[in-house]
Amino acid sequence: MKYIYITCIALFLFSCGNNEEAEHAHDAEGNHVGSEVPAISKTIWTNQTELFVEFPALVEGRTSKFAAHFTVLDKHQPVRKGSVTVSLIKGETGIRHKVDAPSSPGIFSPALQPKTPGTYDLVFDLKTPEYSDRIVIEDVQVYASAEEASKNVAEAEEGGISFLKEQAWKIDFQTEPVTQGEVYDVVHTSGIWQAAPGTYKTLAAGANGMVNFVSENLTEGTEVKRGQLLMNLSSEGLSSNNVQAEIAQAKARYDQVKAEYERKKELYEDKIVPKAEFEKVESDFRVAEANYRALASNYGAGGKQIRAPFAGFIKSISTSNGNYVEQGAQLVTVGTDKSRILKTQLSASHNPGKESIANVWYKSENGEWKEVEGSDSSIISVGKEVEDRKPMIPVFIKVNDVVEMPEGSFTEVQIALGEAENGIVVPEAALLEDYGNYSVIVQTGGESYERRPVKIGKRNGKHAQVLSGLEAGEVVVTTGFYQVKMASMSGTTPAHGHDH
Repeated sequence: MKYIYITCIALFLFSCGNNEEAEHAHDAEGNHVGSEVPAISKTIWTNQTELFVEFPALVEGRTSKFAAHFTVLDKHQPVRKGSVTVSLIKGETGIRHKVDAPSSPGIFSPALQPKTPGTYDLVFDLKTPEYSDRIVIEDVQVYASAEEASKNVAEAEEGGISFLKEQAWKIDFQTEPVTQGEVYDVVHTSGIWQAAPGTYKTLAAGANGMVNFVSENLTEGTEVKRGQLLMNLSSEGLSSNNVQAEIAQAKARYDQVKAEYERKKELYEDKIVPKAEFEKVESDFRVAEANYRALASNYGAGGKQIRAPFAGFIKSISTSNGNYVEQGAQLVTVGTDKSRILKTQLSASHNPGKESIANVWYKSENGEWKEVEGSDSSIISVGKEVEDRKPMIPVFIKVNDVVEMPEGSFTEVQIALGEAENGIVVPEAALLEDYGNYSVIVQTGGESYERRPVKIGKRNGKHAQVLSGLEAGEVVVTTGFYQVKMASMSGTTPAHGHDH
């Protein structure tokens, strides 16, 4: 009897140990964690931000933790400071969770526990010291059970190139969207930089004298400020054409006729002297005043002063320190880079005219293509004839950007002619060329990429027309694509630096 009793107890304990509820572990909130929930990943771009988020499929009563990667698109750098609020909204109700700082640079880890199955909007509100952004993922499903989520959430397809956000954030990396844009027939040519009229001024000697440089470092290219004293013209010790003596004489003459003018003015007002006599005295006074002020202007202790008329740089110096110069001699030319003239040329076969030139691009000193602002209104002139030895037609273009390249230097130029066509365009920087064939690296997801061949049409400045291979709205890599290409050749997927 005792044996039977012990056996029953053992059977009872065995049956309890195999209870279905006892097979499941629980997390801190009491949720079952024994069943696997499929993962979901989404990548959304705004004008300022890229959000790549990974999270378990949302299940009623179960906490889902998000790995939300935020990238500032301007420099493709992680968001290092700020807060993120994630909200699950249906109609006017919902739940939300805010985290006040990233768990690691660029990665925020909020969590939500949905209460009711259904279709919701998943909203991420990002606030940083520099800007704020709102990203909405529509039609996000909350499932009644993990089993239902497993049946309805498709597994992510393997393949493509894996390149983690942590890798992209550590290098010089940039992406840009594929857009619809205007494309033209573009002529590739070259141009020469020239100084624009009004951007330089030659200063001449206002009197005879010896040239004294104020600065020992006054050389071509020296930057100067408006009104800065550059040199003095001293006539001290000269027996003739002595400015100091001429100023003294002019001052004496001015004082004399001024006194006569004031005396005659009182007599004229009292009708003692005739009008003609007063007008002659007044005329002599005005002449003496103008002569004195002209001689005394810009005259200081060192002599006649030569000052910079505007902020810029010394373009050329036509004299030497200690030289004797006569009045009117050229001394120094001051220039500025605020605008330039770009002289280029076109073949007469293009039948160029001011109206037919739609856009102009030039290559800057750092090798980047820059569009001439208001290109259609910046064409100064187009030549009207060609010669036997000069079969090209000159084109003069005003460039208002600050151009660091020296005058007389060459630069590459692209000129857009005719009417524009609408088409899909991609940044020139995104193109990979291989023996005349082109391809781009397309970002298919937050950490997934693929290399795709494209057919290129017209090219203008920073962009190229894509005839096939891409659609507007897709995102391509413009800087750092060689690192992505190398990642595709490594054959291994690097480990994540965070929990997904």
